[in-house]
Amino acid sequence: MRDTYESPLSSRYADKEMKYLFSPDMKFKTWRRLWIALAESEMELGLPVTQEQVDELKAHAEDINYEVAEERERLVRHDVMSHVYAYGQQCPKAAGIIHLGATSCYVGDNTDIIIMTEAMKIVRKKLVNVIRILSHFAEEYKDLPTLAFTHFQPAQPTTVGKRATLWMQEFLMDLEDVEYQLSKAKLLGSKGTTGTQASFLELFDGNDEMAAKIDAKIAEKMGYESCFAVSGQTYPRKLDSQMLNVLSCIAQSAAKFSNDIRLLQHLKEVEEPFEKNQIGSSAMAYKRNPMRSERIASLARYIVVDALNPAITASTQWFERTLDDSANKRISVPEAFLATDAILNLVMNVADGLVVYPKVIEQHLRRELPFMATENIMMDAAKRGADRQELHEHVRVHSMAASKVIKEEGGENDLLERIANDPIFGVTLDELKGIVDPHKYVGRAPRQTEIFLHDVVKPILDRYADTETETAEINL
Repeated sequence: MRDTYESPLSSRYADKEMKYLFSPDMKFKTWRRLWIALAESEMELGLPVTQEQVDELKAHAEDINYEVAEERERLVRHDVMSHVYAYGQQCPKAAGIIHLGATSCYVGDNTDIIIMTEAMKIVRKKLVNVIRILSHFAEEYKDLPTLAFTHFQPAQPTTVGKRATLWMQEFLMDLEDVEYQLSKAKLLGSKGTTGTQASFLELFDGNDEMAAKIDAKIAEKMGYESCFAVSGQTYPRKLDSQMLNVLSCIAQSAAKFSNDIRLLQHLKEVEEPFEKNQIGSSAMAYKRNPMRSERIASLARYIVVDALNPAITASTQWFERTLDDSANKRISVPEAFLATDAILNLVMNVADGLVVYPKVIEQHLRRELPFMATENIMMDAAKRGADRQELHEHVRVHSMAASKVIKEEGGENDLLERIANDPIFGVTLDELKGIVDPHKYVGRAPRQTEIFLHDVVKPILDRYADTETETAEINL
């Protein structure tokens, strides 16, 4: 519809798989699965629920009569009771036992947990793919020397592959957080209006042992190991905050990656993919803007800020529940997952199509390495008997002169020529060029990359060997 606002996260950025999880269809079908689990559990625990009623509920688990539910909601102004009514219209034999003993949060909150958990599994899958793609890149370029930067000033060289391990390490930290969050997934269960399960104690005629079993049965039928041991009417809103904190951390890692790519593209050393017919600027036809990386940074900023919503909501809940959480989480949680999905698609796309320009990288290295090599040059000259302090003064003078040529005259770095022409050093220009071989200044970067890929990354990728390999398609 062109006359109605639609979130760009849904219409433009996120994948269909993630969008479906937060769709009305996913929500209401999960409601019905929960009602079936509740009825089945109550039947098994001896309440007057029959197999015929459970079978009837199962027969209509998928074919939701939305029109009936929507018409009913216009009348009663209650979404859960409207769907109970609609379900009962399809299941007349089971109508009287649908939602028996439960409150609205039974379907609402358990569904929210299920959806967030399934969404986090998609995030995990895409994180694994990001790490897999970057591992190939790091392996390919582990030996290619490049200028490192501190304060965005040229510093001791590293390698292109080693730099990629820094990106990977942050995404691996995120994967650990995702795994931890999934490892402790649990449902709310069915605890009633204030969490006391009073309605179930009534249904079971005061039998505490039977009432206590309902949560475990529901969890098992929904594929979970447990429920929260205690709660008010809702699951702790702290869970939403924890979930979005994980997404915020992913966004932070992705933004750091994207910022590095943007800077590297400015240096013309590494570029993100650029399609044959892609236009970088409406005015400057020659431009190749890093629009994918910029979008990563932009969406990441949104997620980092959005994660404050459930944090504030969790901290302002009153006693057993208030309703000021509902409207906020209805927006903040889905949007965070959709934005994270979009970001990971972009990171996969950028990482898989990075273009490296070794000649430009070498040119930048050659311009800066003479300054970095002066310590080695002084040591060699000192070994041949020259005075170290005198050598230091000569290097200082020559370095200042070479810097002036570069900065004020726009010339090339002629420091090596100046040193070769200074008899105190006793070294030829060819010998000096051998001293400034970039590979001599990267330290253990290639070996660090190899060890990291083998000892840290490979075991994780092996563990997720069955994870589907994805090639992200993005809308520009």
